[in-house]
Amino acid sequence: MIDQKIKPDQLEGSLIIVGANHRSSTMLLRDRLYISETALPSFYQRLRDAGFNQAIIFSTTDLTEIIIATPQTSLGEASAEVVKLLAAHAGESRSEIEGQTYTLSGQEAVRHLFAVASALDSLVVGDTQLLGQLRSAHRLARTNGMVGTYLDTLIGLSQRTAERISRETEISHRPVSIAAAAVQVARDLHGDLARSTCLLIGAGEMGEMLASSMLSAGLGNLIVTHPSEQRADTLGQNLNCHVGTMDDLPQLLSQADIVLTAMNTRRFILDAEMLKAATIARRRKPIFVIDTGVPGDVDPAAEALEDVFLYTLDDLERVTREGRVSRAQEAETAWTIVDEEAGKVEIGIAQTDALESDETDNIEEMRQAAIKEAGGDAERATKILVQRLKDLPKNIRDT
Repeated sequence: MIDQKIKPDQLEGSLIIVGANHRSSTMLLRDRLYISETALPSFYQRLRDAGFNQAIIFSTTDLTEIIIATPQTSLGEASAEVVKLLAAHAGESRSEIEGQTYTLSGQEAVRHLFAVASALDSLVVGDTQLLGQLRSAHRLARTNGMVGTYLDTLIGLSQRTAERISRETEISHRPVSIAAAAVQVARDLHGDLARSTCLLIGAGEMGEMLASSMLSAGLGNLIVTHPSEQRADTLGQNLNCHVGTMDDLPQLLSQADIVLTAMNTRRFILDAEMLKAATIARRRKPIFVIDTGVPGDVDPAAEALEDVFLYTLDDLERVTREGRVSRAQEAETAWTIVDEEAGKVEIGIAQTDALESDETDNIEEMRQAAIKEAGGDAERATKILVQRLKDLPKNIRDT
């Protein structure tokens, strides 16, 4: 157990992170290490029982990290305690946890924290969700009474670093998933999706996933249809949207800004003539068609239509490859920013430590002088010292 009689100033500058991510561990272990929000209070209690005063539990589907402020003299002991707690939580041996986790301390841990907040050290580079998840973890740690000035400051600085990277790079601007690519192309073509209507034809898994992503991105209206009325109704319930009939397909196409096909029937459900008629009814307003069928649901001849933009899954995958290349290039600049901001933390802590040491020495000299001047009279010496402390600049009195 870590010594619980730790003065707050002993924690300054001592950061340790014990964690498991997509590089260090298997998905199976990460699933077992995951700490849900309902499990947080009990895990924080176990951390307190182990002697930790400041800690943040950061747990997502892709990583679990325990971020701790701890005395520099107990880094090894602290790491062992955290591994022990994680092993108990996951129902695994300590050796198994040690083999699939990493331990970072000091400046290396600060750099890692800033990189995680900036989504540089993540499964998807540039994933903007990471910063929000870290903020949430910080808030929950505060709710559980496990955050002090030091961790508050570091989380604030990590957020500042992430925001600077967002301003100075385009690391999160290009899509790296099929769903994100579909949303981006839809926005490029139609602008605000809140004013757009999407038609999903079929109940294939990829089509449903893309429809759900469109809704999450702010899609204004979704209509689903299927040759089977029962499957159409089920799909409508799953996506909480309108249901149309295949008999009304020409009318539905004329309403749709975006069309998703997910039938996989080995025959075309949309041909060039149907889509041409829809564009005429729409007064040449373009239609974005995503064919998720394998083999395709849409006649490739439709690609020749001026107002129809036909994408297959291969086309969307090409967009994501370009996005991954772009993010890798932007990541180089982002890492430079992380190193710069982490370096400021190291310098700031060193300067603060030196200043506090000098001020403490000065006050001790004043105390000794007051005792000597009072001739050993403790009460008089105290009055002399209090008066002289009042005369000090405010920033020194507050030390």
